[in-house]
Amino acid sequence: MLLPLLASLAIAVALTQVATFSTTIYLHRCATHRSLTLHPAVAWLFRFALWITTGLSTKEWVAVHRKHHAFTDEDGDPHSPRLKGFWPVQLGNVFLYVREAHNAETVARYARDIEVDRWDRWLFNHGLVGPVVGTAALCAVIGVGWGLLAAGLHGVTYVFFLSSSINGLCHSRGYRTFDNTATNIRWLALITGGEGLHNNHHGFPRSPKFSLGAGEIDPSWPIIQLLTRVKLARPSQTIERVLRAQQADHHSIETL
Repeated sequence: MLLPLLASLAIAVALTQVATFSTTIYLHRCATHRSLTLHPAVAWLFRFALWITTGLSTKEWVAVHRKHHAFTDEDGDPHSPRLKGFWPVQLGNVFLYVREAHNAETVARYARDIEVDRWDRWLFNHGLVGPVVGTAALCAVIGVGWGLLAAGLHGVTYVFFLSSSINGLCHSRGYRTFDNTATNIRWLALITGGEGLHNNHHGFPRSPKFSLGAGEIDPSWPIIQLLTRVKLARPSQTIERVLRAQQADHHSIETL
């Protein structure tokens, strides 16, 4: 009994982290902000991982998040705790997301550059199918009860804690390095692939690296660096490079 239980917990953690890293590296940094270009094969693997663990649609996710940046904590933000209250966002973020993702005007306006290819039409845009296939595969491998337990724990953790905390906690608690309404939470960054460094991200949305100060860790950055070394990714300028360039420009102006 103990061994299957531990195996189910380990699988749930693994599934949640696969979904988390796929979300932050592919959906967020690559597709939404274009801070990272991925080799098509790598991008496909991330898309498949997202489909089978979350059922998320790239076009819809990109549209909702871009609208969030366009109206951060102002009227129009799909999931601002300043407007809707902390707990409605922290506990109900998934419902706010689904409502906005089904807004055809939002998708058409904010994700017009996201192409729907044959894989989307045949597979990835059938959101409910992915998690069902993934859960069925788990049940076939480790048994129905343990498979349902692992899938359920993963789903609850990803949807109602990790994802919602970026829009809830990271706009309500934590510290700020840059002048925007998002916040950084170091411990949350460790379990969300770096997403908990949300203030840094809002300060420099085009940076593929979210960490900056001492003690800040972006777990996705080493993965991006590895992909870059083997020619499977091409990141744009990081926060540090942008800040150094700004400081150099400022120094040049002062010396004129």
